Amino acid sequence: MTGFINGGLPVTGHNGWLPDVSSNLSFFGVRGNRGVSEDLKGVFQVETEIAYAATPGASDQATDTTAQKFSLGSRNSFVGLQSETYGAIKLGKTDTPYKTATARLDPFASTPGDYNAIMGNSGGDNRTEFDFRAPHAVWYESPNIAGAHANFLVSPGQNRSTDTGLYAQGEPDCSGGNSTGGLNGNAGQPTSCEDGSFATLYSVDLTYDSGPLYVTAAYELHKDVNRIGDEIVPGTIGIRDESAYKLGVQYTFPTKTTVNVVVERLQRDAITDSLDERTHTATWLALTQGLTAFDDLNLGWAHVGRTPGQPVEGVQDKFGNPAPAGSSDNEANLYTIGLKHRFVDKRTTAYLTYSSLVNGYWAHYSLGAGGHGLPTRNYVGDKFSGGCQTGGNCGPPFSGNNPEAVSFGLTYDF
Repeated sequence: MTGFINGGLPVTGHNGWLPDVSSNLSFFGVRGNRGVSEDLKGVFQVETEIAYAATPGASDQATDTTAQKFSLGSRNSFVGLQSETYGAIKLGKTDTPYKTATARLDPFASTPGDYNAIMGNSGGDNRTEFDFRAPHAVWYESPNIAGAHANFLVSPGQNRSTDTGLYAQGEPDCSGGNSTGGLNGNAGQPTSCEDGSFATLYSVDLTYDSGPLYVTAAYELHKDVNRIGDEIVPGTIGIRDESAYKLGVQYTFPTKTTVNVVVERLQRDAITDSLDERTHTATWLALTQGLTAFDDLNLGWAHVGRTPGQPVEGVQDKFGNPAPAGSSDNEANLYTIGLKHRFVDKRTTAYLTYSSLVNGYWAHYSLGAGGHGLPTRNYVGDKFSGGCQTGGNCGPPFSGNNPEAVSFGLTYDF
């Protein structure tokens, strides 16, 4: 049995503070293997997210997905064959190689300071399109050869729609998690996927890990991604490929100082730059300094540069004014600091973090993106009765807010 328990008490806000208690991506799982020949064994894993702080079920914090994240098998789950000589092939759902390649370079994972607020986030929303768990996938994990290994994953689109506008066959959600309710064929229920749904996904990474040095390069491609408003004719749905590549380096010095650097480039093959809010370069710099055998100081800074443009009226500023096409003052910076204490049992830790996200005038990135606790969402529909909170229309995101979060938490690994 495996698991990760993370209980946090964040206080999040800027104009007003909101205390909350959350489970922060805690999970429970069972894995096993059985030898089938001298150098081959069958392997399996079933893993699910668990909620011990909030009541399991639908949540107003998941308005862009209809998936049930607390159901059995909702996280990395698979069956496969594994060989020490030739590697492993597995089928099921798992974090993509692009996601896992740099996961260890984020000392603030599963806290409000998680680098996913910016890294892997193509549009500045709560969805981190390139920090993804791919369902209905098949992947290969190479053996470790002198510190080097690679992973390659394919998740077929399983979509009969010509514009990827339906759910993938057999799935309860749009590919990319941009559904607002209903299932295919249910009358009166929203069924179309029109903001980030994609067809086939390809993901690959190559990693070298030896001693104090860890180096990784990763690439991911989403085919036929649809985006409403990303075409010249307002309100139409553009279908373009989106991709990302990154390079990550981690090095630990004899002084117990660990430096983490990630450089990432996200790309949408947009029809015109003036409507492209996805293409950008992002960077992550983090430092961990061991203070004692049980205590670490962590510092982190993420920066995302401007995009070439903005869809027509795709965003509103804090005063309700729509963004004109081409407005690209949407860079952002995430600053975070934290202390972590490991108890003598080596399974229990306590942490204290502070995070500040500074958005440009038309930027709308949010703390907590990617699944942590209660994200600081930036939707117009959060402002009024009948909006997101009651299952209504979330409306467009609003920009320029600068959220902060202070978080104290306890974790237990088993």
